[in-house]
Amino acid sequence: MTYPMVAGEPDLDRIPAPPAPQDEPEPDGQDLPFFILYLDGAEYTEELRRLSSWVEDLLLPVYGGEVSSGSPWCPRWWEHQEAIAYLHGLWLAWQERTGPKAQASDPATWHQSYLWPTMETLRSPNGPFAGCKTGSHRPKERPEVEDHFPVD
Repeated sequence: MTYPMVAGEPDLDRIPAPPAPQDEPEPDGQDLPFFILYLDGAEYTEELRRLSSWVEDLLLPVYGGEVSSGSPWCPRWWEHQEAIAYLHGLWLAWQERTGPKAQASDPATWHQSYLWPTMETLRSPNGPFAGCKTGSHRPKERPEVEDHFPVD
């Protein structure tokens, strides 16, 4: 699966609209987790597709900036689980801060409290895209973890 970066103006028609407000809890009284890392299978794939539309049609064209060694971006960002988690959280906050129940100052709050801290973390020289360059993806070596509670 490839998702080319979009250059130029954002294609606002392709960006999924924020979900309708949910005032009613689930029938059993429990809200289902919505964060992408809790999803799997077709639900995960669909949510990643929707996230990708937002990242490629709005986030990168408007806020992407120039890629450099000091501010990297991976052309295959969706292969970095950490980046997916950060970007999904950013997108959820964007939906909340720009949706039907948003206050007039919510977009400013989104920029200050969500966008810039997230982009600084993602694009840090030692962030999830460290080692990735324009046109090149490098998988990250994750720390080895020993089983703290061995199964008998």
